[in-house]
Amino acid sequence: MGQVYHMPMQKARRLIHKAYKFRLKATPQQSTQFTQIVGVCRLVWNLCLEQRKAVYSSRRMSLNSYNQLPDVTLLRHDYEWIKSVPSQVLQQKVRDLDAGYRNFFEGRAEFPERKKKGKAVDSFRFPQGFKIDNRRVFLPKIGWVGFFKSQKIQGTPKHMTVSRRGKHWFVSICCEDEQIIPVPKSKAVGIDMGIAKLCALSDGAVIENPVVFGQHKKKLAKLQRRMARKIKFSRNFYKAKAKITALNTKIADTRRDFIHKTTTGIAKNHGLVVLEDLRIKAMSRSAKGTMTNPGRMVKQKSGLNRSILDAAWGEFRRQLEYKVAWAGGVVVAVDPRNTSRKCPVCGHTAKENRLTQADFICVACGFADDADVNAAVNILRAGHARLACGEIGAVRPLDEAGTLEAA
Repeated sequence: MGQVYHMPMQKARRLIHKAYKFRLKATPQQSTQFTQIVGVCRLVWNLCLEQRKAVYSSRRMSLNSYNQLPDVTLLRHDYEWIKSVPSQVLQQKVRDLDAGYRNFFEGRAEFPERKKKGKAVDSFRFPQGFKIDNRRVFLPKIGWVGFFKSQKIQGTPKHMTVSRRGKHWFVSICCEDEQIIPVPKSKAVGIDMGIAKLCALSDGAVIENPVVFGQHKKKLAKLQRRMARKIKFSRNFYKAKAKITALNTKIADTRRDFIHKTTTGIAKNHGLVVLEDLRIKAMSRSAKGTMTNPGRMVKQKSGLNRSILDAAWGEFRRQLEYKVAWAGGVVVAVDPRNTSRKCPVCGHTAKENRLTQADFICVACGFADDADVNAAVNILRAGHARLACGEIGAVRPLDEAGTLEAA
């Protein structure tokens, strides 16, 4: 009998989009060029926004990038200082305005606003024409710029964004990479988010909250008082403002680094992650009220809002969703109601079960546990129930790294 050969099964593959961000080694001349480019981009954004408003109010017509790009080309011909800016950068800024309008009408963002110097994010994007050579990048009309390469770049570069944070310039390289879909881990975990503790896992692990803003709150207030005593827009005013910006950047970087390390560990070890579907925007809304209907306990609510935002629950969920998806797993969001009051043993639900912040003691059966871990166990069970009932809407689909499709 002849030998039988079995064809090896091809593993499923998928395309993912991943961004690599590096700090640029820009020379003083290149930094000046970057500043000029973001200034022109800000001008083009504001002019296009005003044109759209004026045309709609007078003619009830809606403009888009196809209508406005010829006008941008005319601007480049009329003014030499605008012509020195790469045309594709200005085109991308007009298309960004299209995206801003689309996000507004689909309920994902506020109406686009004018960009002001010092308040808007300074960035511009190259969709083509750039090159990467080991530890430097080539940008059209700027030339080669070195960067600190902290990790290997994988995939095909699709576009490149230059941005400023504090006094440094960064380059973000978005790559398209084909990967084998990994086999998800068999472990499942429920996560209860908190303030005193960043999160508690259903397996009993507890991750403490670093309270990054709280560590620098006094120093930040001191620097803000110093800046308030300076003559506005003076040289010393801008020096004081730069110190505040540097401290805020440090706070944000420390918080983001901690969340990255935490979410990476969870995503690597679990194939199913169940989270609370928290409405963070509503939870952190101001309690000040109005003149006719003033709010109550405004100072206490302000402190709670600050703690919620410092814990960065939204960023935690955003990172966890795309990292778990890359690892082949799924993230499920469940209703958080009564997850901290329900007994996992007998099912009794009552507010008397949790009389203190730290402890859970069931008044029906006497079961006792850490209150946050108990909530995480209930969250995991709720996630299993949603999946068992075939509720596809429980899983939020991913568009690309860091971006979620509209639900």
